[in-house]
Amino acid sequence: MLFPTVEFALFFPVVLALSWLLMPRQALWKPFIVVASYVFYGYASWRFCLLLGAVTVVNQAAAVLISRTSGERARSWILGAAVAWDLGVLGVFKYYGFFVENWDRALGPFSLPVPLLTIALPVGVSFFTFQAISYVVDVKRRLVEPASTLDVAIYLSFFPHLVAGPIVRAREFLPQLQAPRDPTRVAVGSGIALIALGLVKKLAIADTLARTVVDPVFAVPGAYSGPDLWLAAYAYTAQIYCDFSGYTDMAIGLALLLGFVFPQNFRSPYRATGFSDFWRRWHMTLSRFLRDFLYIPLGGNRKGRWKTYRNLMLTMVLGGLWHGAAWPFVLWGFFHGTCLCVEHAWHGRVRFPAWLRWFVTFHLVVFGWILFRSTSLEAAGAFFAGLMQPGSATLFTLPVALMILVVIGLQLLPERGVERVQVRIERLQPVVLGVGLAVVIALVAATVSSQGVAPFIYFRF
Repeated sequence: MLFPTVEFALFFPVVLALSWLLMPRQALWKPFIVVASYVFYGYASWRFCLLLGAVTVVNQAAAVLISRTSGERARSWILGAAVAWDLGVLGVFKYYGFFVENWDRALGPFSLPVPLLTIALPVGVSFFTFQAISYVVDVKRRLVEPASTLDVAIYLSFFPHLVAGPIVRAREFLPQLQAPRDPTRVAVGSGIALIALGLVKKLAIADTLARTVVDPVFAVPGAYSGPDLWLAAYAYTAQIYCDFSGYTDMAIGLALLLGFVFPQNFRSPYRATGFSDFWRRWHMTLSRFLRDFLYIPLGGNRKGRWKTYRNLMLTMVLGGLWHGAAWPFVLWGFFHGTCLCVEHAWHGRVRFPAWLRWFVTFHLVVFGWILFRSTSLEAAGAFFAGLMQPGSATLFTLPVALMILVVIGLQLLPERGVERVQVRIERLQPVVLGVGLAVVIALVAATVSSQGVAPFIYFRF
């Protein structure tokens, strides 16, 4: 179920009203929100609910066993089994076909007959498996106590963040379940403002750029000349930001209306002056997950320069593979890992002006997005080859150019000024914000194509 759809517009008001009614009564509210979340998730397929339930039960059992086990080695074995289960679920549903195809291609006539099965990819499997891993690891590290099974079910299925994040850590979410929510203290203004902002980003900007420029060019890059390819690259840079951050804005806003606070996931990523800075601003919850559960356990930067480079590269390649079972994602992760290694090697040795660091970083990020969006390595190669091909910009229009400039330009403004404007909007009376949201919905609906709302980009991860 997509947020900006008629189905969700019917679903959420009912859930919100009943949630506010039941908030003071935890014994009723908790099972209600689990049922509502499973209804939301099962709208795609009821079979996905079985998988989500299995992941919940297995990780809760592991967390309880870890807490009751005194020996550190035994605790580690239990944790390893739980993580292996989570990664196994992710591997079977997301990577089975990818590895079988590449295994057959690599070995040719010598490959073993491994059946190529058609397995439906459950929506959001990458997100809820990562959250499950964070729960059992935090229990093992004694950062959080095992919660009740009902609380864990809420944590893993809570519908605002279930299918596309942000990746909320157990120690951020579970404490919020300890006391009943108070409907009178819900941040209604902030929630409505974020939902309106997310709708504009997704429907008015991201989907428009995708429909008019990005999808046609990336589908057949050889049919377009250099100016159109450059336009499509910049357009996708704006589209993916508006699409994913728009979803995040809506998710955080919906959670606020339900009385929960999620961590920030984006902070003007296109103003970054380096790749370390970029990953502190882009998909911040994934960045800290990879840092805390992969980069640091591998050794981080504590074991010398070359092992630091190895750890950076492994983290980013696996981060790229997490985004999808395809070689362009792997190469995208390798590219970001290489840039981080070069940046680390130059740190403190070479000084460049801030504007130059921004300019180079931004265009390398754009280069990376071409890999990320391409359907194959061959398509990426055709796109890069065509960038220098002379011709006219047949897809250039003033609205498209303004959208790209506004999306990127607003991120270059002083951050404090933007935050002040946002705070002032969020402090408006809920009635005013409600009317504003209605106006936004009406205006956005007028711009939506007859094809309907496109799925969020990160739904397929």
